[in-house]
Amino acid sequence: MAKAKAVTSKNKKTTNFEETLWDSANKLRGSVESSEYKHIVLSLIFLKFISDKFDKQREKLVNEGMGDFLDMVEFYTKDNVFYLPEEARWSYIQVQAKQDDIALKIDSALHIVEKNNKALKGALPDNYFSRLGLEPSKLAALIDTINNIDTAANDCNMTEEDLVGRVYEYFLGKFAANEGKGGGEFYTPKAVVSLISEMLEPYKGKIYDPCCGSGGMFVQSLKFIDSHKGNRKDISIYGQEYTTTTYKLAKMNLAVRGIAGNLGEVAGDSFFKDQHPDLKADYIMANPPFNQKQWRVDNELVDDSRWSGYPIPPTGNANYAWILHMISKLSANGTAGFVLANGSMSSNTSGEGDIRQKIIENDLVECMIALPGQLFYTTQIPVCLWFISKNKQQDIKRGYRNRQGETLFIDARDMGSMISRVHKELTTDDIAKIANTFHAWRQNPETIEQALSTEHDNLVDEHKQLETYQDIAGFCKSARLEDIKNNDYVLTPGRYVGAAAIEDDGIPFEEKMRELSQTLYSQMEQAEELDKAIRKNLEVLGYGV
Repeated sequence: MAKAKAVTSKNKKTTNFEETLWDSANKLRGSVESSEYKHIVLSLIFLKFISDKFDKQREKLVNEGMGDFLDMVEFYTKDNVFYLPEEARWSYIQVQAKQDDIALKIDSALHIVEKNNKALKGALPDNYFSRLGLEPSKLAALIDTINNIDTAANDCNMTEEDLVGRVYEYFLGKFAANEGKGGGEFYTPKAVVSLISEMLEPYKGKIYDPCCGSGGMFVQSLKFIDSHKGNRKDISIYGQEYTTTTYKLAKMNLAVRGIAGNLGEVAGDSFFKDQHPDLKADYIMANPPFNQKQWRVDNELVDDSRWSGYPIPPTGNANYAWILHMISKLSANGTAGFVLANGSMSSNTSGEGDIRQKIIENDLVECMIALPGQLFYTTQIPVCLWFISKNKQQDIKRGYRNRQGETLFIDARDMGSMISRVHKELTTDDIAKIANTFHAWRQNPETIEQALSTEHDNLVDEHKQLETYQDIAGFCKSARLEDIKNNDYVLTPGRYVGAAAIEDDGIPFEEKMRELSQTLYSQMEQAEELDKAIRKNLEVLGYGV
């Protein structure tokens, strides 16, 4: 229920460092494909980070007079530090960097790290360095480049853990942009993830992402908790990822940030190899594949309990299979926020409209947001956000009003700023405006302060700043179930919010029409003169009629 805060701009030194590091690393790529090269770079960043943590823990043990226990794994794992034998440490890799077999040594180091730390089982790339054949000189230069993270941490007065996490996130975004459509398999734009977390406010309970990519939803959830002075220990993380290489990226991403999460034993399809069959999540945050084709054949999963009470999702598009999967995973009071293609809001193909109608009649849809196009690296098309609430009455006692039978529609298609020729990004102000509109719509102003006085006290003042909700033409509309029924159960926000009011400029209609008519007559005269000139030129060329 917190008022969304605008995130401060990045420290200029840090931003410059991230860009410089990326430019240096990218120049060394050579003939290696971006989709492969990211595993080389991100694995080295990961190895550098865990080695630094290991070195600090080792130094701490020495300073505490515990030198006899320097090679006992338990004295590292108790403080969430990975134990590294000598040949798996960054210092060893640095010394060996100029050797012709450095690729083999790095592969061996990563294998040893995984072997000695159960939490990293299945997390690290397997023989990438040897297989891809990056020139030893370029690999050595890349090691030197990544080693500069130490200097940046000192210059920016940041902990190395914070900085490495930011570098890792920055590189994920850059690799996703470079890979275009393929980048969407592992990366959701940061602004979209931030908006979902500001809407759901995942303070306490189980967070689940059934198609977690590189783990961005989890990282942003923890950032939300930190920025609102919550407690990370109140959250547990569950996820699943289909692609093995992306599954490894997610495990490394969480480990770099010291986040413990259950991503399943192996990578797997959430429909056919559900790693969390009994999970009931308090929050679900997800970006499923858009319009996934042929996700099952006709005779598969027809009796699956996840569709119980609903028509069976069609084989030609997995959008509604993902929706029903997530609904089935919600706890009794759970909430979900997820990205889907715009077609999901109105499609009637192969029974999708019947599923949507049933979801609406079950009063599960809390909010629908139409987003602008060009937010994603995978597609230029506009997308939407669905927000599902399993129980709209759940928080009346904490200050929410009863929202049964109501759905909030927000049209944010005109929001965002272009940051490149083809890519748009939601600003922090955009995110705050959308999230605050949603929270103002949900809250009961008369009881909010009393409800929060014993829980999240730091949020009370923020809620005093929230304005009372009002429909705004062209932007937001609170609609009743009857309104949605009258619109054939279509959930497109534009159907409900209407057009924004045009500001009156004070010029009388008759005067406007007179000016417009004069302009039109002038343009028609100019067009007539141009026609005469064109005819004359054609006659000169011998093509007159």
